Amino acid sequence: MSDFLPEAVRKGLEEARRAAERRSSRLCVHDGDEVYRINRMWDTGFAMDAEAAPKLRGHVKIYDGPKYLYQALVFQSREEEGERLFEYKWHQAALDGPPVDFVRSIDAPAGLITKR
Repeated sequence: MSDFLPEAVRKGLEEARRAAERRSSRLCVHDGDEVYRINRMWDTGFAMDAEAAPKLRGHVKIYDGPKYLYQALVFQSREEEGERLFEYKWHQAALDGPPVDFVRSIDAPAGLITKR
C-alpha cells in the first residue's frame, strides 16, 4: 500500500511515527551525568535519534523513568534511517536487593515478632 503513496505523505507518516515513539517511550540511558532518551530496545541493543545520540561506548545504565532496569556494556553503533543503533556486549538486569549466597524460602516471614 505504501507504494501508492506520494513521497511527501510517506515522509510525513514516518516523522509522525517517530514522534509518537519519542512521546511514548520512557526508556533512557544514563552515561555519567548525561541522560539520553531511547526510542526502542530489543534483546541485543537499543536505538536513539541520530541527532540527539552521542557515540556511546562502555558502561551505561538503562532506566524506565525513575526505575533502574539494566546495566550494559555498549560496544558498537551505526546509523540507519535517522536512528543511531547501539549493540550490547553484555547487559544485566538490575538487582532489587543485595546478592545472597543461600536460597530464600518462599514462605519465609517478612520479619520476626518477639514476645515481651
